[in-house]
Amino acid sequence: MSLGGSVKVIPEVGPFASADAGWLIPLLVLFAAYIVRGMCGFGSGLIAIPLLSLFLPLTLAVPLVVILDFLASAGQGVANRHAIAWREVGRLLPFGLLGVLLGLSAFHLVDPLILRRAMGAFVLFYAVYSLWSPEVTRAGAWWAVPAGLGGGSIGTLFGTGGPFYVTYLKARGLGKEAFRPTFATIFLLDASARIAGYVGTRIADVGLLRWLAFGVPVMMVAMYLGGHIHTRISPLAFGRAISLLLVFSGLSLLR
Repeated sequence: MSLGGSVKVIPEVGPFASADAGWLIPLLVLFAAYIVRGMCGFGSGLIAIPLLSLFLPLTLAVPLVVILDFLASAGQGVANRHAIAWREVGRLLPFGLLGVLLGLSAFHLVDPLILRRAMGAFVLFYAVYSLWSPEVTRAGAWWAVPAGLGGGSIGTLFGTGGPFYVTYLKARGLGKEAFRPTFATIFLLDASARIAGYVGTRIADVGLLRWLAFGVPVMMVAMYLGGHIHTRISPLAFGRAISLLLVFSGLSLLR
């Protein structure tokens, strides 16, 4: 079976199909995505899921990356729990959970091709937004409503709800010490609800467990390497290179 007439869809048995080496490409995508996450602390979903969805169904690619992200971030919030801005967590979380329910409903009601193209449009929009690099202004607490709904629903559908939370926390003026553990805590709670929803609505299955068996070690090695890479390019140049990659990914999904 093919998407767009040229891209092969990997069967759910994936890594255990010895006759088909095409499963190496998704694992390489995961490796690259988690090197980036190891280097800058986020961005794995924005890189991995658009590329993975060219080879895997979104109903497999999204839960796979969400669970890997959950495991990658598990210790961050706990290790720095003294710096967590719990008031912001409390504002975002109820609307994030409502967004998760909306996203789970869309998984079962919306055609997969429409979801794939919607993913492409979202990634393309975010890539252009990142390249433009607008100045984030101070936002009121009520912005937690659209940020939570957007982060929960987009995160559930596409595994890429982080930009909503990141933008909100930056606009609320969180300092560097509080930003990372607060974001990690929101993500862990949000992702817990998503993972429970994937299992409860039978989006997750045995095929997902098979991919996780290979994806977890790939993620761990990539995170370690990413954390130890000393790059010579500036953070601005690195961010723009990632944005250009996202433009390519978004255009590929719109076909």
